[in-house]
This record gives sequence, structure tokens and C-alpha cells, in this order.
Amino acid sequence: MDSIFTIVYSSWFLSEILLHRYLRSKKTDQQNTDKGSLRIIWVLIVIANFSAVFVSIYKYLPISENQLIAYAGLALILLGMAIRLIVVASLGKYFTVDVTIKQDHKLKKDGFYAYVRHPSYFASILSFIGFGISLNNWLSLLIITVLIFTAFMIRIRIEEKALIDHFGSEYLDYRKKTKGLIPFIY
Repeated sequence: MDSIFTIVYSSWFLSEILLHRYLRSKKTDQQNTDKGSLRIIWVLIVIANFSAVFVSIYKYLPISENQLIAYAGLALILLGMAIRLIVVASLGKYFTVDVTIKQDHKLKKDGFYAYVRHPSYFASILSFIGFGISLNNWLSLLIITVLIFTAFMIRIRIEEKALIDHFGSEYLDYRKKTKGLIPFIY
């Protein structure tokens, strides 16, 4: 494996660990909203990544014979990371890795949020798909896509309930006008 793969994978992993470590809800935020979904996401991430790497080592099912496909996967990881970090910065103090509502929480509807209600999850999924592509293995890509998509769909249901409970009709109106996870599609 080229050192570029190690650098990209490590940077991606480190960025998620730092977000997880420093952007959690505070005791003054609404508690018990997450319902363990953060734990579910991390468990499914670990299972998906280890399974995908294991499969890529032991079962040859290349996406392409051209090894440039692996670098295209790295580009998707980096694109997902960049979008996620921009979204986190744009949400500012309202971003937490666990589902919570801040005392003065405001509904964000501009920037990436004008196109999709969950741009941070979209960006994460994009990075995971990039990881699957970087392994250049169809089965690895399928495993990652299914498990990660499942994790985020569970999370989105929990988060949307919290947002509806807090913002009511304002969020329901926003939800009618804005795609959930994939811009212009879903």
C-alpha cells in the first residue's frame, strides 16, 4: 500500500476521532435524545471496515483492473472529509456527534442545508463509499455501503424525531422542501 493511502486513511480516522472526542453534547443540552445511536454507528463502522478489508484481502472481486480506481476512492474520502468539516463548521455550536438539542437551538436551512437535511451524514457516507472503492473490491464496497447506510438511516430517524419534537411545523415544512440525505435525489 502506498504511503498516500496510509496518510488519507489516518487523516480520515483522526478527524472522526477528534470530532467524537471534542464535539459531544454538554450537560446543559437536552439529554437522552441520542438513544444509543452513536454507539450503533461506531459498532457498524468497525464491523463494516474490518469486514471490507478482510474481504478485499481474501476475495478478488475488482471494481476495475485499472489501479487508478483506488485513487479515485481516496479522492472521494477526501471530498467527504472536506464537506463534513465545512458542514460541522457551518453548524458551529449546534453540531454535536450525539443527537441533542441545545437550549437556544436554531434550525439551519442555508448552505448545504438548503439542499439536504443531513449533509454531515451524506459526507460521511461519501467517505465510506470512497473507502470501499479504494479497496477495489465489489463485495467490500457492498458491505460498507449497506452497513454504513443502515447505521445512518437509524440515526436519521432518531434525529428527525428530536427535530420535529423541538421545532414542530417549522421542521416539517423544511422537511417537505428539502431532500433528506442525497442532494436532489433522496
